[in-house]
Amino acid sequence: MTHRVVGRGYYNPASMITVRILTRHREGIDEEFFRRRIQAAWRFRKEVMRNADSNAFRVVFGESDGLPGLIVDKFADYLVIQTLALGIDRYKDTIVELLDELIKPKVIYERNDAAVRSLEGLDLRKGALKGDFFADEPIIINENGIRLMVDIINGQKTGYFLDQRENRAAIKDYVKNARVLDCFCYSGSFSLHAARYGAKEVIGIDASRDAVELAAQNAALNGLEGCCSFLEGNVFDELRALDRAREFFDVVILDPPAFAKSKAALEGAVRGYKEINLRAMRILREGGFLITCSCSYHMPQTLFMKLVQEAAQDAGRVARVVEIRGQAKDHPILLGYDESRYLKCLIIQVT
Repeated sequence: MTHRVVGRGYYNPASMITVRILTRHREGIDEEFFRRRIQAAWRFRKEVMRNADSNAFRVVFGESDGLPGLIVDKFADYLVIQTLALGIDRYKDTIVELLDELIKPKVIYERNDAAVRSLEGLDLRKGALKGDFFADEPIIINENGIRLMVDIINGQKTGYFLDQRENRAAIKDYVKNARVLDCFCYSGSFSLHAARYGAKEVIGIDASRDAVELAAQNAALNGLEGCCSFLEGNVFDELRALDRAREFFDVVILDPPAFAKSKAALEGAVRGYKEINLRAMRILREGGFLITCSCSYHMPQTLFMKLVQEAAQDAGRVARVVEIRGQAKDHPILLGYDESRYLKCLIIQVT
């Protein structure tokens, strides 16, 4: 009997994903294997980021780079690593040594406090794996001509959402002289881009006090505090209040967290997405622009567009799509692995 190699990967019977494939070839999984994969990922990023006005990007994007469960983000001279599966976590020390050798960062910081690690039977932890790092040490990145402080210790995910970088640049054509509302603003990146591109007023809303404070600091860092203001509040409640007050905006940006973190949560997520899009359209001026996003893999683009259309109908508005966008090119989509295509961004004119 002849045997054909289907693939080689790591096995975890306790995980929801029992086997994660590392290679389709008959080859060893050792230091040289990881060296080749990380070198290829690093070479690709240097190519696609060559003309980008940024010193922050994703270096390794899990399955898309042939390293399932591994995330590595670069913020200036700092690397943040996540090993989100048992198999890849076993090679963490080797991966850190290779990242240090190939990229030579000042610090490699571990953000392995993601809840998904618990599903793999792994503990939650964070801290410096290489180099000395202190909590009050500011990390400032450059993105599209804007300076941004990144909180790699307590910030969302690895500290910042790099996948929206190109979408933030894309709003330039829509915000000139506009009154802009940035919902779920986090550290203010969309807000600051709008202000930098000529908006006359930008209001950012986020439920996190820490996020709002960081957004205000980022505005001051760029000399944009006169144009930008930030409000701590529940976006659903604030949108309703703005509607009741008959407040209107030229541009509304919706970049919420993942409402559908599982397939079972999709029904509730549809209601949440529809609600915020409906409320946003009700406070848009005639001919204004809605920039609406979903980072939920379980929310397919066809369904997302359908619920936005239904929101427009319920709001008594007409919506036409100007741009359909996705994640930045340092987050490449692996064909055959639909989970790697998760970010949807629609730019819609509302009349």
